[in-house]
Amino acid sequence: MDLVSFVKEKRKSVNLTQPELAEKAGVGLRFVRELEQGKQSLRLDKVNQVLQLFGYEVGAVLMKPTTDS
Repeated sequence: MDLVSFVKEKRKSVNLTQPELAEKAGVGLRFVRELEQGKQSLRLDKVNQVLQLFGYEVGAVLMKPTTDS
Protein backbone atom coordinates (compact mmCIF):
# COMPACT_ATOMS: atom_id res chain seq x y z
CA MET A 1 0.00 0.00 0.00
CA ASP A 2 1.36 3.43 -0.86
CA LEU A 3 1.57 6.33 1.58
CA VAL A 4 -1.36 8.23 0.04
CA SER A 5 -3.75 5.28 0.38
CA PHE A 6 -2.45 4.43 3.84
CA VAL A 7 -3.04 7.91 5.26
CA LYS A 8 -6.49 8.25 3.67
CA GLU A 9 -7.54 4.82 4.90
CA LYS A 10 -6.27 5.41 8.44
CA ARG A 11 -7.86 8.86 8.64
CA LYS A 12 -11.22 7.55 7.48
CA SER A 13 -11.04 4.52 9.79
CA VAL A 14 -10.96 6.84 12.81
CA ASN A 15 -13.59 9.18 11.33
CA LEU A 16 -11.39 12.26 11.01
CA THR A 17 -11.80 14.97 8.42
CA GLN A 18 -8.70 16.45 6.81
CA PRO A 19 -8.95 19.59 8.99
CA GLU A 20 -9.28 17.44 12.13
CA LEU A 21 -6.27 15.34 11.15
CA ALA A 22 -4.22 18.46 10.49
CA GLU A 23 -5.11 19.90 13.89
CA LYS A 24 -4.40 16.68 15.80
CA ALA A 25 -1.08 16.16 13.99
CA GLY A 26 0.02 19.78 14.37
CA VAL A 27 0.41 20.34 10.64
CA GLY A 28 -1.40 22.61 8.22
CA LEU A 29 -4.50 21.60 6.31
CA ARG A 30 -2.66 22.32 3.06
CA PHE A 31 0.01 19.78 4.05
CA VAL A 32 -2.60 17.07 4.71
CA ARG A 33 -4.27 17.77 1.37
CA GLU A 34 -0.95 17.63 -0.48
CA LEU A 35 -0.03 14.41 1.32
CA GLU A 36 -3.33 12.76 0.39
CA GLN A 37 -3.04 13.98 -3.20
CA GLY A 38 0.37 12.36 -3.56
CA LYS A 39 2.62 15.40 -3.80
CA GLN A 40 6.09 14.12 -4.64
CA SER A 41 8.11 16.36 -2.32
CA LEU A 42 7.00 16.58 1.30
CA ARG A 43 8.90 17.17 4.53
CA LEU A 44 9.50 13.81 6.19
CA ASP A 45 9.30 15.29 9.68
CA LYS A 46 5.76 16.45 8.94
CA VAL A 47 4.83 13.14 7.32
CA ASN A 48 6.00 11.46 10.51
CA GLN A 49 3.89 13.85 12.62
CA VAL A 50 0.82 12.62 10.74
CA LEU A 51 1.82 8.94 10.82
CA GLN A 52 2.62 9.12 14.53
CA LEU A 53 -1.10 9.55 15.26
CA PHE A 54 -1.61 6.03 13.93
CA GLY A 55 1.48 4.52 15.56
CA TYR A 56 3.69 4.54 12.44
CA GLU A 57 6.69 6.36 11.02
CA VAL A 58 8.46 6.55 7.67
CA GLY A 59 11.24 4.01 7.27
CA ALA A 60 13.49 2.44 4.70
CA VAL A 61 11.87 -0.37 2.72
CA LEU A 62 13.73 -2.88 0.59
CA MET A 63 12.74 -2.43 -3.03
CA LYS A 64 11.88 -5.35 -5.25
CA PRO A 65 14.50 -5.92 -7.94
CA THR A 66 13.46 -4.70 -11.38
CA THR A 67 13.57 -7.02 -14.33
CA ASP A 68 15.32 -5.73 -17.43
CA SER A 69 13.63 -6.82 -20.64
